[in-house]
Amino acid sequence: MKKEQFSNRWGIILAALGMAIGAGNLWRFPRLAGQYGGSFILLWILFLFLWSIPLLLSEFAIGKKFKKGVIGSFALFAGRKYTWMGFFVTICTLGIAFYYSVVTAWAFRYFSFSLNTIFDRQPLRERLNTDPDYLDNFWTGIANQDWVTVLAYVVVILMASFILIRGVKNGLEQANKFLIPSLFLLLVVIVFISLSMEGGIRGLEYMFTIDVGHFSNPTIWIEALSQSAWSTGAGWGLMMTLSAFSRDNEDVTLNTFIGAFGNNTASLLAGMAILPAVFALASSETEAIAYLQAGNQALTFTIIPLLFSTISGGDHLSLLFFLALFIAAFSSLLPMIELFLQNVRDLQLSKQKTLALVIVCFVIFGFPSAWSLDFFSNQDWVWGVGLIVTGLFIMIAVAMNEPGRFKGEAIDAGSEITLPTGFFNLAIYANILVGFFLIYWWLSRDFSSTWFDENGTWDLFGTYSNASTITQWGFVIVVGIILNKFLYRKFVEK
Repeated sequence: MKKEQFSNRWGIILAALGMAIGAGNLWRFPRLAGQYGGSFILLWILFLFLWSIPLLLSEFAIGKKFKKGVIGSFALFAGRKYTWMGFFVTICTLGIAFYYSVVTAWAFRYFSFSLNTIFDRQPLRERLNTDPDYLDNFWTGIANQDWVTVLAYVVVILMASFILIRGVKNGLEQANKFLIPSLFLLLVVIVFISLSMEGGIRGLEYMFTIDVGHFSNPTIWIEALSQSAWSTGAGWGLMMTLSAFSRDNEDVTLNTFIGAFGNNTASLLAGMAILPAVFALASSETEAIAYLQAGNQALTFTIIPLLFSTISGGDHLSLLFFLALFIAAFSSLLPMIELFLQNVRDLQLSKQKTLALVIVCFVIFGFPSAWSLDFFSNQDWVWGVGLIVTGLFIMIAVAMNEPGRFKGEAIDAGSEITLPTGFFNLAIYANILVGFFLIYWWLSRDFSSTWFDENGTWDLFGTYSNASTITQWGFVIVVGIILNKFLYRKFVEK
């Protein structure tokens, strides 16, 4: 049976933009740019070219060639005995998708919060005058043991699943035609408002100021690489999933570049909206910098309502922002669930069984992150850094297939523009070394406090514990190796 395809080039470009532009841009990027300023942005741009683009090109070409889910395509490309690597890529992305769905639910909760504020008799500004901790308490409430958040999370999963079960043309493609242009328009409006506030320009200066002292900190290098991968979708297998629906004559390089640069543009717009707002609202520049460098998970959720409560018509603008955040998060969630759907389709299950399996898995495995912010933060750390591992696996597979030959046959063929082959070769081989080095660098820091708890036992449940990370990665890798033959038989031979 002929595989369904996007109707035209813009269908897959919008899908790639929808994949790349999400909560990572509006929620994660401003937090990291706020911690490290221009030093982080410089490394983040560097890794876009050195890490993310070569990976995205490779993923696009692999999916376009083999037209299967990640496990099947990876196994056919790398070889039967490396099927477990494709399994790890899939599980890592699903690990992110399970908690990322919660971010989408948070965005929905704040959209509802902003809508209620419009009709509330007491304006938010007056409420904050009498209760300065109102916004912080609301955030703490919805992020921990809140059944309404859990319900919102389930609704988000149901909405996404029923859109995707209609297929890429009638589901994913049609949704993105509305979601992506709306998102960019809303972001531009919010940036204009933020920069027009007194003190806003100082926030912009802080955002792009480079402090060379940060470069000796291994965390900023890992955060910059993982954010580039996290936000562009490099190493997720998502581009491999989407390109499986591409036409045979699709331009691999041009489509990849549009998605990558569109993503970084959206991230910068989000940073230019939020960081200037922090400086405009803080009582002093010192307070603004201290708040940003704390790396608060709630930065976007607490600053935006506070920002808009200070200006005329701010309640309506806050509603627009959280609508934009929900759109961004939801548009990125769709290809994550599509990755799961595509792998399940390779098992040749019925549409009803496929839909039921997706919904049940997401509800069960995403529930802990919806219930506990600590668990959510652990999963964000474990699988966010795990994208370095998935990227390594894909680049190792490319290296085994002779990068120059692979590029000429699978990437350059039909492409209007091409990367220099020498650069691509260098990026693949160098990134394998860089990836191993960064993981080693990260694991070797603060040995005594990140592997064992205060009692000297293996710190399995520490939120940012190395022990927790290695245990979860190791479990998935061991399971994948044990089931390697079974996975190949189910996802390839069948």
